[in-house]
Amino acid sequence: MRAFVFPGQGAQTIGMGKALADAYPAAKAVFDEVDEALGEDLSGLIWGGELDALTLTANAQPALMATSIAVMRALEAEGVTVEAASFVAGHSLGEYSALAAAGAFTVADAARLLRARGIAMQEAVPVGIGAMAAILGLDFAAVKAVAEEAAQGDVCQAANDNDPAQVVVSGHKAAVERAVEIAKAKGAKRALLLPVSAPFHCSLMQPAADAMALALDAVEIAQPKVPVVSNVLAEAVNDPAMIRRLLVEQVTGSVRWRESVMYMAAQGVTEVCEIGAGKALSGMVKRIDRGINAVAVSTPEDVVAAVAAIKA
Repeated sequence: MRAFVFPGQGAQTIGMGKALADAYPAAKAVFDEVDEALGEDLSGLIWGGELDALTLTANAQPALMATSIAVMRALEAEGVTVEAASFVAGHSLGEYSALAAAGAFTVADAARLLRARGIAMQEAVPVGIGAMAAILGLDFAAVKAVAEEAAQGDVCQAANDNDPAQVVVSGHKAAVERAVEIAKAKGAKRALLLPVSAPFHCSLMQPAADAMALALDAVEIAQPKVPVVSNVLAEAVNDPAMIRRLLVEQVTGSVRWRESVMYMAAQGVTEVCEIGAGKALSGMVKRIDRGINAVAVSTPEDVVAAVAAIKA
């Protein structure tokens, strides 16, 4: 059994998807569709712009989705559709990529939703007020306790449960800085502030959740062709009304990635293809369950290799 998984913010690089767009007209068409939906040359930024500009949340989110769907279109051109997977899942914004890949959203709607999401998340908290930090070497329960101890009246929450030894905390900057020091004292291998512009996936994001509720209300969501493993529930959903509700909750909720992978493994998944930029998720998958064979698919060569493996 196989799952297709889709990366989140942090995977962006200048030039991502360019070789695919050159090799596959269907992949190029995705970038054209996103450019048209947003009314701007986002593909020009992705392929030849400055990394600082691409890393802005409002740009990175639709750009990473476009790159992931371009990989899917290349796979489809080689005869592998999303139905080759029993589940799809994505990390934070990657859940939108997963939903678009499974046909729940059009690519244009996904692009506009992610642009709105990026702007709303950036505007929810003034720059410098919030922060996020990665805690390495402590499990989720330990980091949750660290966050609660660090809060001291501020917001500090365990935001991303990435793998057995990597948990991200999010909240007010002073509280997150306290969490870093407390985690080190409790034996964390490393604890470091992340270069992000806002404190994602914590209660400070409520204004962004409210904005996304309005944005999602205006979009048609179809039943996905393949069940989507929700970040919020860490289990599969395919009901459009529930998907809509969970995408709003996802803005302030924890990304339960470790549990999502464990859920898929428990359903019988032994193969995972990371669809899009980077290799972060396939690395996490291997650390969560060594019995899963995880590969990253981002270049024309990766597509050919993945197709051969899937059709074997």
